[in-house]
Amino acid sequence: MSTGADRINDPWGDRTPYGRDSEWPVRIDTFLRDGVRPETVDTWSQAASILHSDGDAMDIAVVDGQIAGVRGRAVDRVNRGRLGPKDLYGWQANASPDRLTSPLVRRDGHLVPCDWDTAMDTLVSRSRDLLKTRGPEAIGLYTSGQLFLEEYYTLAVIGRAGLGTNHLDGNTRLCTATAAEALKESFGCDGQPGTYADFDHADVIALFGHNLAETQPVQWMRILDRLDGAQPPSLICVDPRPTPVARRARVHLAPRLGTNMALLNALLHEIIRTDRVDHPFIDTRTVGFENLVAQVRSCTPQWAAGICDVPAARIEEAAELIGTTDRLMSTVLQGVYQSHQATAAAVQVNNLHLIRGMIGRPGAGVLQMNGQPTAQNTRECGANGDLPGFRNWQNPAHVADLASVWNVTPSAIPHDEPPTHAMKMFRLAEEGTIRMLWISGTNPAVSLPDLSRIRSLLTQERLFVVVQDLYLTETAHLADLVLPAATWGEKTGTFTNADRTVHLSDKAVEPPGQARADLDIFLDYAARMDFRDKDDEPLITWRDPESAFEAWKKCSKGRPCDYTGLTYTALRGGSGLQWPVDEQSPQGTERLYGDRFTWSDPEQCESYGKDLITGEPYDEAVYRALATDGRAIIRPAPYLPPDETPTAAYPFQLTSGRTIYHFHTRTKTGRAPQLNSAAPDVWVEMADTDATRLELGEGDLVEVRTPRGALHGRLRITALRPGVLFVPFHYGYWDTPGLSGPRAGRPGRAANETTPTRWDPVSKQPLFKTTVATVSLVERSQSSSPAQGAP
Repeated sequence: MSTGADRINDPWGDRTPYGRDSEWPVRIDTFLRDGVRPETVDTWSQAASILHSDGDAMDIAVVDGQIAGVRGRAVDRVNRGRLGPKDLYGWQANASPDRLTSPLVRRDGHLVPCDWDTAMDTLVSRSRDLLKTRGPEAIGLYTSGQLFLEEYYTLAVIGRAGLGTNHLDGNTRLCTATAAEALKESFGCDGQPGTYADFDHADVIALFGHNLAETQPVQWMRILDRLDGAQPPSLICVDPRPTPVARRARVHLAPRLGTNMALLNALLHEIIRTDRVDHPFIDTRTVGFENLVAQVRSCTPQWAAGICDVPAARIEEAAELIGTTDRLMSTVLQGVYQSHQATAAAVQVNNLHLIRGMIGRPGAGVLQMNGQPTAQNTRECGANGDLPGFRNWQNPAHVADLASVWNVTPSAIPHDEPPTHAMKMFRLAEEGTIRMLWISGTNPAVSLPDLSRIRSLLTQERLFVVVQDLYLTETAHLADLVLPAATWGEKTGTFTNADRTVHLSDKAVEPPGQARADLDIFLDYAARMDFRDKDDEPLITWRDPESAFEAWKKCSKGRPCDYTGLTYTALRGGSGLQWPVDEQSPQGTERLYGDRFTWSDPEQCESYGKDLITGEPYDEAVYRALATDGRAIIRPAPYLPPDETPTAAYPFQLTSGRTIYHFHTRTKTGRAPQLNSAAPDVWVEMADTDATRLELGEGDLVEVRTPRGALHGRLRITALRPGVLFVPFHYGYWDTPGLSGPRAGRPGRAANETTPTRWDPVSKQPLFKTTVATVSLVERSQSSSPAQGAP
């Protein structure tokens, strides 16, 4: 057994080495509050992590009706008992004294407490008035990647069939929209082809823009254990920063920001040039290879070196590893998703696997990773820019099928144009089209780009803002109505991690005060709105988490994310299971696409695809012309220069990212003492060569300014790529004076004071990682100690 005693200074704990094709050994991590021992725990309640996308299974310790700690679940396939720092310590935020315990309504410019009837009557009255006077397009719903499946599904039914609005999206738009689009472009539908178990078998593991060590630390533990075991894998890391992954990599590629596409095209070029491709796989299971060959013919490593500023020999070395391995495992995350040509680049990672035949067998898989714990549920349930069950909004048969599940007419479900993505929703709110914005479980006043603009639009008098959350966040401070929500450990529901593993999280304790589960709030709203189906019966018939789950199972039947073989009983006591779980696969499905790419067929696919340069959706005729017939689609694209490049006024490129100790906008992790102490404030990373040239020292307070705004942070000098600045994006203002933002005209601590309102044309994901910046000294450090925040 391992404790959480020093999992701040030693985030990944002790090693349990194992060899290729062996089973990952068990190691049980535990952290209990002072004075509590395992034998004094009243009950252990099953759950999984809510602070990243890994899905680490755990048990919640309950003593005297309060959460008293956690331990890893040894039986679970995801973590085999291990927990990361956020898992071990983050639960303490549940008991924070500033939890919201009653609804708040704005009166005379101030938020004041009210009862639930007053709050819900206010919400329903505003909803009905807008539906009557302006129609459903006046209402927008913006949700999270942190609620439960049952809640997303209920919200999707409310939004799409109850209100009839096309404006429904999640903050997954900021982190995993590109993952979903890349999977749809290559395989016809969302859903990860690979599995975490592929780490046990792979000979080469390539991480593209993915700091696995800090974003999914338990899977990094898995890789560390393999590196210390027999037949260790070779690591390839693509990242401008000297991350823990980069430090252990055999090949570290640190390209100039915004040039991922050039690097990937060069890798594809080399593999094709050396004929290290799987021709039988390509001929029988893919379409489009000839187009790829033509596209990358001139994309030599020497060509890419001039664009990416990475040695051609290093690119060739990476191509040699990828081209000669028998088992390639790749992961992709925000270094690709939030950068220039995001979807196009993510698709090229899929192409690497397709031309090498590295799909659907042990050690050969790709994970277009997620960043949030329930991002997969947001996508599969239709609480983002898709229809539930990975249905295609352009396919009348899919719309009719969904209408049949909900017992409404197809015309009741908006599908004349693409579902509205979050960035467009906020623009419509800014322009006055959307007049009510219901924000649940997310904090756009810190997480969205160009924050001065976001604060301005959220405080418009004509926009009615509803915030459903745990705390008085920066966004809640700007709201007209605040609804106190229950969270993990205080409610029951399921959630699905990044490799399709479904976990059940049981209610362990009561929520504080009058806080309610998000599902209960949505159900109350639906009942008060009296939404009806085509037979004039209640649209929503479920009344608790388990019946909501059963309703979702009917919606998922026959779709890629088929849950019909799952029950709450099956998910209790053992390991989580990977969907699809149905009659053919009652124990779940470890890898997709073992025999054929079923969901690429025109009648089945979730999307007909988009132009990787313009983002324009293709129609059915264009898609049918590909003649997929159960084959994957190889989609090439050219490299295009980024919109912003350094100038004399703004000589640096600024990128943002995460630290292992915090999640999203720090509303939970900032309230856990160990996590907050480990990374209490924002910092700025700079290359040692740049710091020397500018005569800046470790710990100096510097200002980072871009054409949008500025922030202040202490300097950390690293082996970062020269010409690049890095800032963690977690920090806002809830624990500093001036909760709605920095003092007028003064730089703040939120990274998104500086980022532009631009997004990838395909996935509509904001581009947080390619802005230009300048840096200047504000104040010399009084010591030489390094800034805190990363291992």
